[in-house]
Amino acid sequence: MIDPSWISGLGVILFGIGLLGAFTRKNAIIVLMCIEVMLNAANLNFVAGASHYGDVDGWVFTAIAIAIAAAEVAIGLAILLSLYSTQETISLDEANILRN
Repeated sequence: MIDPSWISGLGVILFGIGLLGAFTRKNAIIVLMCIEVMLNAANLNFVAGASHYGDVDGWVFTAIAIAIAAAEVAIGLAILLSLYSTQETISLDEANILRN
């Protein structure tokens, strides 16, 4: 069995990679993917905590986080499709539709 501290360390590394990608990328789809990596890193930490303490609370939080991630992707892609249909770009630098 893998030690939960190794799983938490992997979760921290994945969260850092997702955070770095979300702040440095300009393509909206890549930013959404980086946010998904961050949510999965949080799920890994929930599972590691549940494994360490021997309860099911981490698994419940993980199931809720997966449902939130699915809703986030659906809403994010709908916004991107609307943005592309009006401005014909999904670059976050050129998208200024929400500023006015």
